[in-house]
Amino acid sequence: MQDALRPHIRPLHSHHQCPPTIPISLSSPAFFALLANPSSPSFPSSPPQNSIMATAAVTAAVSLPSSKSSALNRTPSVSPAARLQSRKVPAADARKFVSVRAQVTTEAPAKVAKVSKKDDEGVVTNKFKPKDPYTGTCLLNTKITGDDAPGETWHMVFSTEGEIPYREGQSIGVIPDGVDKNGKPHKLRLYSIASSALGDFGDSKTVSLCVKRLVYTNEQGEIVKGVCSNFLCNDPNLSRIIHEHATGYLVLCGDFLSSLFCHYMSGDLKPGADVKITGPVGKEMLMPKDPNATIIMLATGTGIAPFRSFLWKMFFEKHHDYKFNGLAWLFLGVPTSSSLLYKEEFEKMKEKSPDNFRVDYAVSREQTNEKGEKMYIQTRMAEYVDSLLGVFVSSLRSAISCNCSRSL
Repeated sequence: MQDALRPHIRPLHSHHQCPPTIPISLSSPAFFALLANPSSPSFPSSPPQNSIMATAAVTAAVSLPSSKSSALNRTPSVSPAARLQSRKVPAADARKFVSVRAQVTTEAPAKVAKVSKKDDEGVVTNKFKPKDPYTGTCLLNTKITGDDAPGETWHMVFSTEGEIPYREGQSIGVIPDGVDKNGKPHKLRLYSIASSALGDFGDSKTVSLCVKRLVYTNEQGEIVKGVCSNFLCNDPNLSRIIHEHATGYLVLCGDFLSSLFCHYMSGDLKPGADVKITGPVGKEMLMPKDPNATIIMLATGTGIAPFRSFLWKMFFEKHHDYKFNGLAWLFLGVPTSSSLLYKEEFEKMKEKSPDNFRVDYAVSREQTNEKGEKMYIQTRMAEYVDSLLGVFVSSLRSAISCNCSRSL
């Protein structure tokens, strides 16, 4: 505030002779002494006794920061002098009154456009919208749960020809064919992407989903089918061997998946059918970029989709600028063992990288803990509370260490 905020006492023009201007800082001791003792030598004598009016004005040009500013503006803005009206006072008391008016101006800080870090990283969102979706082709549609599982879950692969540049952790929308009860086109449904950015075929030209067919009975006893899920995976009775569509998939992952495909069945959306796709969308659940990170993943059912995309990049792919050296720990919850999704893939990952990957299953209808309670995800995690706490503490220490090093 010092030199930048130096107002001056300046007399207004009047018909009486005024003393010369005396620069005095409002923040200086001299100013406060002046008010306490007007007869001070630093203050000139008042006009003669027969003068009936004394006039003075103080113009303070002060620039104050707004409430959002983090620092004072060191360059004061200059405002027009504030004109004071003269006030008649007894001549004897003329030296005891000083009229002071300080004009304060504030300057709003310039608005700074928010720039998303993820935008800088090239994360694309909403490239294709509902009014102008991308038309892909179904390349693969397979049932990945057992016949006795409560419900059917399907894995499907669509071609994108590289036109939908998604990241691990994003989602896409699917617009089912047909119209609703009002005769309007169906609205899109969002699904988490279940493949890495390279796709299941490794050429960055496909996108995969993990979808459970929704069928339930309402209060009236009517069977209700989910519109989009039944469009994607409607008829499990159309058996079909799909080796012709699995070639790239098997080459990328290895022979361990060949037996996995022999019992898969084609869904209602058959290979070769068109699929209207929107997106990609989502920035909040992107895969961490730190190759040394500890990532604990909790999933139930088809919630495994985004984590599958993470794990494929970590353990099934080779990148010149990324090699995962941290710890990926997956907790997967399902009702029955026949509902376990991608189990063969996860077992292969654990075999390849035992020091970097852990997976624990919670099968609620088949497993219990020591107390006889059903085995849900939180129940399974409670068995590893000490290990998990150690991971959290270690990660917290790393975060604190990183923050401290940045501030030094």
